[in-house]
Amino acid sequence: MKTPEKVTSITALHHYLKLKKPSNPLISVFDFNDVSVDPQTLLSAVTTDFYVVAIKNECAGKFKYGQQYYDFEDGIMYFIAPHQVVQFENILLSEVKGSVLVIHPDFLQGYPLASGIKNYGYFSYTANEALHLSEKEEKTVTDILVNIEREIEANMDGYTQDLLISNIDLLLKYCDRFYNRQFLTRKKVNHDLLTQLENLLDDYFKNETLAIVGIPSVQLIASQLNISPNYLSDMLRTHTGQTTQQHIQNRLIEKAKELLSTTNMSVSEIAYHLGFEHPQSFHRLFKNRTTVSPVEFRKSFN
Repeated sequence: MKTPEKVTSITALHHYLKLKKPSNPLISVFDFNDVSVDPQTLLSAVTTDFYVVAIKNECAGKFKYGQQYYDFEDGIMYFIAPHQVVQFENILLSEVKGSVLVIHPDFLQGYPLASGIKNYGYFSYTANEALHLSEKEEKTVTDILVNIEREIEANMDGYTQDLLISNIDLLLKYCDRFYNRQFLTRKKVNHDLLTQLENLLDDYFKNETLAIVGIPSVQLIASQLNISPNYLSDMLRTHTGQTTQQHIQNRLIEKAKELLSTTNMSVSEIAYHLGFEHPQSFHRLFKNRTTVSPVEFRKSFN
């Protein structure tokens, strides 16, 4: 991958895209129709110091965020967090269509959203997890972006930042709702993902795999499924009410119950067999999930 071009400010971004100087150096909304660079200018690898929320209506080429490509179809949104590398392949700036909201983290300081924005997992989603919008959803998002742009361009007063923060918060909440809808409506995709997850965990529980490699982390499982940890946990939470970590732990408890009730292995041997470094950790997890100790559970079968 080529060295990414670092865009450290929203003003620098406007200069790079040959847009007029932003009305506010910490927040901006612009339309790619207003970009006036040379028609043959290609986007390349970029990293920014601010958040990017964009609706893409038309675009040829490919867009890579992390290790995955966005499935660049019409009517999608994508979200980029500060300091994340974005790679573009064969994308002419003159052919990009859509609207973009950029927010510097400093603009959020002093508001709960400064820390709350990190809770929106879609900023770290991998490429094939872009948000697909219905026409009605796209209008909702577009209307909010219009409100934000109008407020940015209005004369600043004591209400301006509060109103902008409220609109940003509203936009992010709607996007959260739309992602949740996407998890539910794309059941075939998510069902396949659940099947892959269970098959992957089954492989870990076979033979001595856990004893050799240890309990797999959420990050490792997600990487093996080629999705992000946040996306996997969000998908599982929507369909099972559990996070990935809880799901893995439940599988461990199920296997532990099987071994406690059907073998003569000691509790310590079972702990090591399941990938725990210390039997005490296994004991705590088992009792926390079942309200009884492993020994008490085994006794109930005698």
